[in-house]
Amino acid sequence: MVWVSKVGVVGAGQMGHGIAEVLAYAGLHVVLEDVDAKILGRAMHKIDEILHERVSAGKMTEAEKKEILGRITAADSLQSMQEADFVIEAATERLDVKREIFGELDRITKEHAILATNTSALSIAAIGAATKRPQRVVGMHFFNPAHKMKLVEVVPSVATSRETVEATVELAEKCRKLAIVVKDTPGFLVNRILTPVLLESIRALEENVASQRDIDLALRAGAGFPMGVFELADLVGLDVALEVAETMYRETGDPRYAPPPRLRRMVEAGWLGKKSGRGFYEYGAPEE
Repeated sequence: MVWVSKVGVVGAGQMGHGIAEVLAYAGLHVVLEDVDAKILGRAMHKIDEILHERVSAGKMTEAEKKEILGRITAADSLQSMQEADFVIEAATERLDVKREIFGELDRITKEHAILATNTSALSIAAIGAATKRPQRVVGMHFFNPAHKMKLVEVVPSVATSRETVEATVELAEKCRKLAIVVKDTPGFLVNRILTPVLLESIRALEENVASQRDIDLALRAGAGFPMGVFELADLVGLDVALEVAETMYRETGDPRYAPPPRLRRMVEAGWLGKKSGRGFYEYGAPEE
């Protein structure tokens, strides 16, 4: 994968800044783009915090931290992707928004550039169809938090070329991730399995089978989960969990993926999890 010298990341939110840090840590030059200057500034601060934790733990030196930060360039326009060999989009989980971004990237980026999306559940084929290079469009689904979670789902559409898949797997492995290739189907693999667990846990909570803390405790102590399902949902964001469930239910009609009323009402109330200060648990002040 010697041809990849610069990687672009579109969207500097929770996933975007984490992916940018992972790429820079792997030695790649990264352009991190977001149209919102506040989000971009906050992203660079979060990346600094991630690296500072490694310095404090003795896993890297201050000089190495500065070198990594020096490989990340913040930008406020998609035009900054002109020289990127590989672009990873990590914007909002809405198909219309992603298709618009990919249409722009198709016009802006070099002809050979691969365009990847970090979507959790949306159709890679539908996103790729917004471009004139669907053979170079692929899903590259990192998990939250990107700097800690090992897995990356590589998701080719029916139009994605074998060379694109191989290059994406190689990039993931360069970032010290475990890459698995999965089918372009609603929810891919992990969310196909995990989303029904979350939704059934919410239904059990609605039916007063057990408290949310006891459900989380049961999944940790009884099923070996590293964290409770409600803790995980709060970390990912309840708005994201709802969008994923709605996408899967809309595309499959499977009642296992129908969002329970409690999840929808929480999102409507602005209880989105850790980023808003309240979800299934309370966290104090929202993240700024």
